[in-house]
Amino acid sequence: MTQDIKSFRDLIVWQKSYKLVKMTYVLSAKLPKEEVYGLQSQIRRSCVSVPSNIAEGCQRRSRKDFCQFLQISYGSLAEYQTQLMICRDVFNLEIESELTLSEEVSKMLQSFIKKLSTSH
Repeated sequence: MTQDIKSFRDLIVWQKSYKLVKMTYVLSAKLPKEEVYGLQSQIRRSCVSVPSNIAEGCQRRSRKDFCQFLQISYGSLAEYQTQLMICRDVFNLEIESELTLSEEVSKMLQSFIKKLSTSH
């Protein structure tokens, strides 16, 4: 973790991924009732995993651990983006704002991972 960060809540990438969770709960509520235990549950879990792993990694207080948890977040985000596209293509839901924010979070995670991996 970098010295100027006192809490995971200070991280812009965590703040944006947390916002994405709130947006996803609203979006996924529009899925058909038969998807409550299927896609709705899965998309919520993958999205919740992103800020959760950022927070857990940040609390580990080791660059190596933090980087590993950021990579897990990055993988969960790819899973989430796939599920968003399913929502769009199968259920005709509008996902543009969620997809745009998730792409922004993805770029931030990539940059953060690279920074932590190359710094001493």
